[in-house]
Amino acid sequence: MKHGMTDGIAMIDHVQRSKILEAARMAKMARSAHAYVRGNTASFYEWLAEAKRADIPEGPPVWICGDCHLGNLGPLADADGRVEVQIRDLDQTVIGNPAHDLVRLGLSLASAARGSDLPGVTTAHMLEEMVRGYVLALGDPRPDDKVPEPDVVRTIRKRALGRRWRHLAKERIKDAKPVIPIGNKFWALSDDERTAIDGLFRLTDVRRLVLALKSRSSDDDLKVVDAAYWMKGCSSLGKLRYAVLLQLQGGDRKEDFAMVDIKEAVAAVAPAAPDADMPAHHGLRVVSGARALSPNLGDRMIASDLLDRAAVLRELMPQDLKLEVDQFSRREAVDAARYLAYVVGRAHARQMDEPTRLAWRKELDRHHPRGMDAPNWLWSSVVELAARHEAAYLEHCRHYVLAGAA
Repeated sequence: MKHGMTDGIAMIDHVQRSKILEAARMAKMARSAHAYVRGNTASFYEWLAEAKRADIPEGPPVWICGDCHLGNLGPLADADGRVEVQIRDLDQTVIGNPAHDLVRLGLSLASAARGSDLPGVTTAHMLEEMVRGYVLALGDPRPDDKVPEPDVVRTIRKRALGRRWRHLAKERIKDAKPVIPIGNKFWALSDDERTAIDGLFRLTDVRRLVLALKSRSSDDDLKVVDAAYWMKGCSSLGKLRYAVLLQLQGGDRKEDFAMVDIKEAVAAVAPAAPDADMPAHHGLRVVSGARALSPNLGDRMIASDLLDRAAVLRELMPQDLKLEVDQFSRREAVDAARYLAYVVGRAHARQMDEPTRLAWRKELDRHHPRGMDAPNWLWSSVVELAARHEAAYLEHCRHYVLAGAA
């Protein structure tokens, strides 16, 4: 089927769609070295496979993010609208070594620091504070504000708390009207795609997911009012991605709308622990990891199948925001490193009993001699990865230019 587009873009078929998505991914990753780091998870794990694995502490096998970069952390609302900073994207989640999340976060923060023209000394302090924040969470993962929110996080959280449906609609579809604007970001569906999505929202489990949120009733009527292919993200470009607008109405309540993100779930590149007991269905794996690591998000996600592919559905909440930091000051960088590692530490620690948490903390202490700015294993890993990604980023830009995309 053809897909109608506006804004000067011709009608496209599935082959053209794939080419446009790949070109968009190339362009996004060419924007900066930090963008390249965020968009190239595979390169991270290729390095990990080649590195001396013995140099990285082996933690207890728990659900990890697998792609724990700066943009994958931020405020998330639970089903009742309560907001907490948690991990936002679990595409790569597996039961694996929690140290991998620390290395990935360290690389992302170091890349952001370089983009902010901060000296290497600041990066050393950031990595040191990461370990401190993470270890604090291992003592007790309950949210008791052991590590204060840095200003950059507090500002985004306050903005999240004040957001309502109109803000989400304006941000995502440019208008509060229940229509998805077909254009550069949203593409028209084929008949097969629309039929499959309509059928999906007739399933009892899927309807229950949407109706479970605050102030909704099982008696509410729910129907699809619009849907479109969604060109979104970076690592997800090229996979199935849809935005769906739903109308809810029932009893004396006013007409309400909801927006659901449907995302194809594919095999993770993050290495799983030997004998890890994980669902074979990639959508179920993602949802299981989300519920373990980020309850606010996991409790409003469901796995299903769409067009013979594994998929994950989640309702978008107005309070869901990512941490977008264009520039760090030295103090902000260090404070953010401590706090975000604490958030990740809590996500890991919630899955461990007290003896396991203490044993993992002791193992990290063993790899961190006193008097050092940052543990050798974390520092050397981030330095090697930063060098590798910088070279790969420049090669990426070269190919991007040679391809005539610039």
